[in-house]
Amino acid sequence: MGLDIGKNTIKEFSDVVKRARTIVWNGPMGVFEKKPFENGTKSLMEVVVERTKDSSVTSIIGGGDTATAALKYGAEGKVSHISTGGGASLELLEGKELPGVSALSQRSK
Repeated sequence: MGLDIGKNTIKEFSDVVKRARTIVWNGPMGVFEKKPFENGTKSLMEVVVERTKDSSVTSIIGGGDTATAALKYGAEGKVSHISTGGGASLELLEGKELPGVSALSQRSK
């Protein structure tokens, strides 16, 4: 059973994030709620926060667990956007229609 990512994976993911201009993160790296397994999520969150300091970078944290991790590690206000709707966020980014959003959009017209 994998409970966290290892050092090599942290480095690989971090290297990708350091080059990215758009970061979409949905789902923690491990069982971050347990201290022995928080290293992957915590480390990557630090890299995302650091990368987002560049004003040309957009970072989107999606999903309840990842949003909770962002709050736990002090990333609130340091990334571009945090959403508790993981699946819905991904569908919106894919350009799919979300019935609730459509209803609100039509109602505001």
